[in-house]
Amino acid sequence: MVLDSFRLNGRVALVTGAAQGLGQGYAIALAEAGADVAALDRSEVSETGKLITALGRRFMPIQCDLREASVDDLNQVASRVVAEMGRLDILVNNAGIIRRAPALEFSEKDWDDVLQINLKATFFLSQAAAKVMVKRGEGKIINVASMLSFQGGIIVPSYTAAKSAVAGVTRALANEWAKHNINVNAIAPGYMATDNTAPLRADPVRSQTILDRIPAGRWGTPDDLKGIVVFLASAASDYMNGAIVPVDGGWLAR
Repeated sequence: MVLDSFRLNGRVALVTGAAQGLGQGYAIALAEAGADVAALDRSEVSETGKLITALGRRFMPIQCDLREASVDDLNQVASRVVAEMGRLDILVNNAGIIRRAPALEFSEKDWDDVLQINLKATFFLSQAAAKVMVKRGEGKIINVASMLSFQGGIIVPSYTAAKSAVAGVTRALANEWAKHNINVNAIAPGYMATDNTAPLRADPVRSQTILDRIPAGRWGTPDDLKGIVVFLASAASDYMNGAIVPVDGGWLAR
């Protein structure tokens, strides 16, 4: 039956930035589909853990600040998941930050912090996971891109640079790792009601401008991304490689 190809029973997923917001939503969706979950965040992930264990799934918290994490630290994260959970089948590179300032005033620190978390950690954690997945002969890596993987945005130069690069890295890794039965794809969320967009939603003029551009007429929520993350993590997407999938309420169609 086709629905069986979406089931994740027996799989182990690692989700970064899983304490709240979209990352928590991804983690819960994967657990609802049958996966056990390791949740990485610099903050406490106890709330996410309670929601996942309530579903009867195993849960592993990993406290790690990706702003400070070395490549060796990221290799150790993947090794810990395998040691404690028995395997690593799915990686969701969700963790990310945004800094806003005009390009003429943008600081080196705001550039480096965003590129470190949104791009460098994404690449090297993917590398660490892929080393495990190559040995197993299969795996799913799901990066989180953005509307700014397609567009330039306003006063977010480092975020746009990072998310544009995430799209490129997704394609590059898909090209190299498809032969190992590792599917590398990305989700490009539209304008979502998260902490990252709180300043936009708090500005009534800017918020209305954004809503006027979205055919669906509303901000997205974590629930809007549950279906796509399960699809990309499951056997149903076994012939997808290097795709950047917008889930945007129609934003890019305008």
